[in-house]
Amino acid sequence: MDKKKRRRLERDGWVVGDSTTFLDLSVEEQRFIETKLALAAGLRRWRERLGMTQTDVAKRCGSSQSRVAKMEAGDRSVSTDLLLRVLFSLGAKRQDVARLLTGKSRSRAV
Repeated sequence: MDKKKRRRLERDGWVVGDSTTFLDLSVEEQRFIETKLALAAGLRRWRERLGMTQTDVAKRCGSSQSRVAKMEAGDRSVSTDLLLRVLFSLGAKRQDVARLLTGKSRSRAV
């Protein structure tokens, strides 16, 4: 948001902030959400690097395509342990997961 728009909104009585402020999240809750979203986005990138579809991943881990879509979207119904188990079933190692969480990536999955 540009500064001019922000000043105008604040002048009109609006409070401008981010989701953390709006939801009154603790630092721990914010970190947990960021971690889960990083794993979800990482799962999608990992799947795409392998040239797999969501259906392929679903078959590999005994789930459904719609569930894989929820995993990749970071849906709240998807647990972090499920995201990790699916990544590991696709061949990810602990070091690969660490890279997903730190934002450092490799040129290809495997």
